[in-house]
Amino acid sequence: MEKLERLDDYLENRDLASVWFARPNSFTWLTGGSNVIDRAADAGVAAIGYDGDELTLLTDNIEADRILDEECPNLEEPPVVERFPWHETSLEDALTEYTGKNAAADIDIPWFERVDPTTLRQPLTEQDCERYRDLGAETAAAVESVCHELRSEDTEHEVASALRVALSAREIEAPVILVGGSERATEYRHYTPKREELGDYALVSVTAQRDGLHASCTRTVAFDPPTWLKDRHAAATRVETTALAATQELATATKTPETTPRAGDVFDAIQHAYDEVGWDGEWELHHQGGAAGFAGREWIATPDHEAAVRAPMAYAWNPTIQGAKSEGTVLVTDNEFEPLTATGQWPTVTARAVDRDLELERPGILGIHDE
Repeated sequence: MEKLERLDDYLENRDLASVWFARPNSFTWLTGGSNVIDRAADAGVAAIGYDGDELTLLTDNIEADRILDEECPNLEEPPVVERFPWHETSLEDALTEYTGKNAAADIDIPWFERVDPTTLRQPLTEQDCERYRDLGAETAAAVESVCHELRSEDTEHEVASALRVALSAREIEAPVILVGGSERATEYRHYTPKREELGDYALVSVTAQRDGLHASCTRTVAFDPPTWLKDRHAAATRVETTALAATQELATATKTPETTPRAGDVFDAIQHAYDEVGWDGEWELHHQGGAAGFAGREWIATPDHEAAVRAPMAYAWNPTIQGAKSEGTVLVTDNEFEPLTATGQWPTVTARAVDRDLELERPGILGIHDE
């Protein structure tokens, strides 16, 4: 199992006896299941640990049988189960008592090393990619089904509610839903839904989650759009395509410990693309996205960002140009760009990267590019 091999290297390099994951996205990364009861809590109700030989599930007596039966079916071998009485201790204290001090965890525990699971979760495994394909396609289908029914008099809140229903019907959660009508989408980059009518056009953005994986996409719907919308949208698609081209170049470049390509290198290409499409400095008004996976963004690119650029990996770049946005989740491999949040049922535009020999089909504007 590729993930266990990564953990073997982690334990050996740090001379640790075990490593533990209690945060929901990392628990899901390793088991394929969920440890969530209270969605407002940082940690779940169970931790999964690895000691170089076997996996161990640590949880209270309320949850042990259910999690083993229902949340760990994809493991090649069932984990060892350690139960503690729910009324005697907490998960954190139980971890301390069970493991001793020579361990790491993704939650704060005294004397434990703190593990950053982000690097362990990259790149994606083939099983991760297969699940991602299903999530991306169903996320896009849910979003587009709502967008095709929009009317200018709909409110942002009504649209957000419809999106939650459409996603939930596909067993998809939505940690982020943004709906901006023509008044607010031009004023704010994060257009959290309000009781405002959509008006002349709308931007609809979601980050959806299932099986721990996250997929982000944006769709633009026009009713009586401003004259500038088509050009700004086209410029944003060129910046996004440039980011994807730079991502693949860097992910496949020859690597040494001294020359590992970093997220900051992609950001340089993004800044240059904004300049070339006539919107220099626009990147300062909103983050540009980054690697996606078992978090909405495993990392968000910034100037001089040190995160490694890897493949195969999902990337969700999201450039904005006042009132316009281009965003999708794309699986980048050594030789391919695979749009994950695409259905083939939405109008597209051909976007050409800046200073790079790459053209990609990106989502267009429904109502303008749907002829």
